[in-house]
Amino acid sequence: MLTEKQKQTNINIREKANLIWEIATHLYGEYKPHEYGRVILPMTVIKRFDDSLKKTKQQVLDTVKMLDERKVEGVAREAILKKASGYDFYNTSKLDFQKLIADSENISANFTAYLQSYSDNVKDIIARFEFDKEISKMTENDLLFTIISEFNSKKADMSPEVMTSQDMGYIFEELIRKFSESYDEQAGAHFTSRDIIYLMTELLVAPEKDEIKARGCNKTAYDMTMGTSQMLACLEEKLQEINPDSHLMSFGQEFNPETYAIAKSDMLIKGRNADNMKFGDTLSNDQFKDTTFDYIISNPPFGIDWKKEKDAVEKEAKFGFDGRFGPGLPSISDGQLLFMLNGVKKLKKNGRMAIIQNGSSLFNGDAGSGPSEIRRYLIEEDMVDAIIQLPNDLFYNTGIVTYIWIIVGKNAKPLNRIGKIQLICASDCYDKRRKNIGSKRVDLDEKRIQLILKAYCEFKNENYSIQNLDNAFVESKIFDNQEFGYIRINIETAETDNEGNELLKKGNKIPMRGRNDSVIIPLNDNVEEYFINNVKKYNRHAFMDRSKDKIGYEIPFSKIFYKFIEPRKSIDVLSDFKKNTIIEQQLIKSLLED
Repeated sequence: MLTEKQKQTNINIREKANLIWEIATHLYGEYKPHEYGRVILPMTVIKRFDDSLKKTKQQVLDTVKMLDERKVEGVAREAILKKASGYDFYNTSKLDFQKLIADSENISANFTAYLQSYSDNVKDIIARFEFDKEISKMTENDLLFTIISEFNSKKADMSPEVMTSQDMGYIFEELIRKFSESYDEQAGAHFTSRDIIYLMTELLVAPEKDEIKARGCNKTAYDMTMGTSQMLACLEEKLQEINPDSHLMSFGQEFNPETYAIAKSDMLIKGRNADNMKFGDTLSNDQFKDTTFDYIISNPPFGIDWKKEKDAVEKEAKFGFDGRFGPGLPSISDGQLLFMLNGVKKLKKNGRMAIIQNGSSLFNGDAGSGPSEIRRYLIEEDMVDAIIQLPNDLFYNTGIVTYIWIIVGKNAKPLNRIGKIQLICASDCYDKRRKNIGSKRVDLDEKRIQLILKAYCEFKNENYSIQNLDNAFVESKIFDNQEFGYIRINIETAETDNEGNELLKKGNKIPMRGRNDSVIIPLNDNVEEYFINNVKKYNRHAFMDRSKDKIGYEIPFSKIFYKFIEPRKSIDVLSDFKKNTIIEQQLIKSLLED
């Protein structure tokens, strides 16, 4: 249940997001609805900066005058101005939103000069939006003054005292969703819903929760596809909730310029190191080479090809385990396992990663293939801690089956988990939404998140449920690592003479053309015994060519948790059919009599 404070916060967030959306409608005619974000997102960021700097505006102007008189330039000037503003950014213009609308005739020139007076880190953010184009367009169509005036209303106050960084994250998500829906675009490509993130953060900190509660912590976290950086924000929120004396230094990379700009602006407002937010394609332009982290949390794209990054990825793969892709490369049509490997490379030895994948990461690829070799590496290095199947229809942009993988560093597993993998099926653990948002038809409420967490923490072969609550069932199963491995053995049939004697060449059996096959033998089984009992028994001339052995790994999640439902008996089906036929006949007779 939400507290009254949380309810009021949600109301304020909705009101603010709706207000900003209403401002966007002034663009109608010159902009199509799906283009509103080109103006509204950067304007929201800029207004957030402006409101944040209000309290120290005069102090900054006085400092500028002093620095000019003393001719202080360079790094020293930068540091002094940041100290005066109280943030890691500043604006040296005498103008603000209030003064801008006081001079409507020069609004365009004044606004441009105002933006140019920001510190370089803010100018970089504005440049990522390519906002200069929109300023020109709005000026030409007499829209700029109207939009700035609307953002200057009392209801549009976005100062930190009114809207927390967390609230702003929600507002940006809501705006992006609205803009995406107006274009029938996949909003979930930009962010992950909070209920999923909260489950991921709980799973990440679970083993250390008591220690953090008692002593606090100093941790680092990384999101390789950070979007607006809300996963990192939620992880920090979780640590602070456990113990206010917890500190998280966040790092992230994002290739979408708009969401990157939002993430960087959020870090500036928080007073954190915005330089930790990097722009670029994670697969082809790694901004955190040779850096490792305590926590990694990410929802990388799945089902998306990596053709654009192909040359860079294959070049790095040649370095083997000195690079990120030593274990192998997945199919060019789906790059999600590349992100998995990127995370593994950046995980501290005692670190933990929560990463979302679809089903193909569990089973695609035969023994010896890239995906199988990646699974083999993760499992044989004992880095797979748990895999949790989420309910369908949980994401904004897809209804398919998805999984949270908990990957750990090589020193991170407690004794009882060493050499084992926990599979948790939470497909029947959800709260139905009253109103769908895109493909999202269900939520994970607090009770169900805690149910999944309980299954994870207890680490048992057990079923979990909540009494008198529908769709609140979780099943946990524990396996030895080797149970997911197998050997593909090449089977040949020896050529024979007319009397059935096997022919030899240099002491070796001669394989018969067209009679080769293969069998899959579980890694835990005795190969010779399996061959004798399952192959030789039916083909006395069969023999194994062990030089062609291939070891593979797959995790048949659906098979493991399959529940057989006995089909209805024919007599019951026939009985129902007869009943329905009688009802239909009675209805027809009644209609005819009327």
